[in-house]
Amino acid sequence: MSAILRVLTCGSVDDGKSTLIGRLAVETGNVPVDTIAAARTVRSGGSLVPAGEIDYSLLNDGLEAEREQGITIDVAYRSISLPSGRRLLIADSPGHEQYTRNMAVAASSSELAIIVIDVNRGIRPQTLRHLAIASLMGIQRVAVIVNKIDDVNYSEKNFSDISQEIATHLKRLGIQDSITIPVSALNGENVVTHSELTSWYSGQTLLEYLEMEYLRPADLHLNPRLPIQLVTRAQNFRGLAGTVADGALMPGMQVLVLPSGQKAEIEKILTFDGEMNSAQPGRAVTLTLRPDIDASRGDVVVAIDSKSLQQRFEMVDEISANLVCIGDLGIKVGQIFRFIASTTTVMAVITKINSRLNIENGDSESIQSAEVNDIINVDISLERSIPLIPYQHSRQSGNFVLVEPVTARTIGAGMFQTVVRNSLNVTYQDYAITNNLRAKQKNQSPAVLWLTGLSGSGKSTIANALDKALFSQSLHSYVLDGDNLRLGLNKDLDFTPQSRTENVRRVGEVALLMHSAGLFVIVALVSPYESDRQLAKKLFNNGDFFEIWVDTPLEICQGRDTKGLYKKAQTGNIGNMTGVSQAYEMPANPDIVLDGLNSVDVSVQAVLDFLASRGKGRQN
Repeated sequence: MSAILRVLTCGSVDDGKSTLIGRLAVETGNVPVDTIAAARTVRSGGSLVPAGEIDYSLLNDGLEAEREQGITIDVAYRSISLPSGRRLLIADSPGHEQYTRNMAVAASSSELAIIVIDVNRGIRPQTLRHLAIASLMGIQRVAVIVNKIDDVNYSEKNFSDISQEIATHLKRLGIQDSITIPVSALNGENVVTHSELTSWYSGQTLLEYLEMEYLRPADLHLNPRLPIQLVTRAQNFRGLAGTVADGALMPGMQVLVLPSGQKAEIEKILTFDGEMNSAQPGRAVTLTLRPDIDASRGDVVVAIDSKSLQQRFEMVDEISANLVCIGDLGIKVGQIFRFIASTTTVMAVITKINSRLNIENGDSESIQSAEVNDIINVDISLERSIPLIPYQHSRQSGNFVLVEPVTARTIGAGMFQTVVRNSLNVTYQDYAITNNLRAKQKNQSPAVLWLTGLSGSGKSTIANALDKALFSQSLHSYVLDGDNLRLGLNKDLDFTPQSRTENVRRVGEVALLMHSAGLFVIVALVSPYESDRQLAKKLFNNGDFFEIWVDTPLEICQGRDTKGLYKKAQTGNIGNMTGVSQAYEMPANPDIVLDGLNSVDVSVQAVLDFLASRGKGRQN
């Protein structure tokens, strides 16, 4: 029998979750006598429990704010030892809809869910939301507790009606291992022992269901792996440290290091207490490999003894995933995030919102953007390929979070489902004429010069003069101007943050193609967001992309207003105007800063001097 069972409890507000857990803890001998005595006198706001009787809900709500409001806000964790010796780690999740994000996080590590329903109120939208999230998070065992059965005089009909309705939703969600139990948590009926007041019920009590052994089919025969968290170095020593997942690792085992694909053998498994003959899931260890191949944080060491390796791990950069929105700002197409999966972090962009789950009937709804607590299916593009396992095969290897790069706030909790197949069917085609040959033919060492700044800062004027200066030196160059591109390639884009991100992405890809042709590429683009500019920079090799900030004060740009945009924005005729209604994020570490108050000639000469210092220009 598994020694620890992680259990999630959830339901709508006042359905009795905390009382149920408190009752289970008391009746299994997990609450000290003095704590029980205190629960007979202390009362939370709105409590209806008479003085002298135990208020079981107080034994679980951990935050003072919760007790003052009489609700559970944060996830409260409690450990309970059962008579069999099994230990439960119970997460009592919030009932209010605005705290669904807390429940989703707790569900990601739980193996069994207890869904509490107030018999008086029946199944509510929040009940269905919790069931849907539990199913998406891979929970396959569910105990449905029809609570407060004493309020309806232990009516079999009331229980049967709810049982039949909830069974339909359990079947729709694909949850096959479930039980529905009539319970009075306040009086202890069917929590630990069978109740004579529900003689019509012949099923298990909650405790009996929790004591059952269960092995998730999807967790069988997984490849043992170790996500590398730290590379430890000492004199004549180099080890790969991390926590074992999805199986046991042993010395002598053949392994593969992803994403490099290098093969090796585990030489030793080391811990603070010495060497180990094997390391089980959840154990923090340091591996030494033979040969000592190169690896770094974010790489994954995977055993290759199993025949199912290729069926489990995939190197992916375009994925489809289910996502629970847990950020207040929601999610939109084009948004850029940090994609964090285990020890691996890469930049990512939402390329498509495929659908939103209707929690009441299971239908998929078409939407343009998602709000907090929505459950959606999205396509995500990663900046590079990383190793993942579909969530249905491994919860540990298939989950991720999306983090807003500027505020560092977590926006979504995701589950990798499938690879976006069209990306797998595209293969890069090499040609005989390389980028270097094209540059050599033009007798130049080219670069991308990305001019960013406010509208009216002078980007286009400087770009035009710089293009003329390079032309006069018989260097081949081309200007990609933001306005010109919006008249053609990007005419379908507006000026929302999402469209601005896509605008920069497209311009970056075009600049890459032109640079590959051996050209100096001068980009004149507001490109107001730091994360967008950094993604464009990552398309190029080091030393080929230079960010140039045309630093002109806003009041000067507004005074120039050569296009009349600021005037229109101030009168309300233009929305999403950078510097007025949208922010401009100053470059964090630009290669060149041009003072917008200087003459154009001074600015151009500064760029030319910089290029010469970097060996960019005419080849000797």
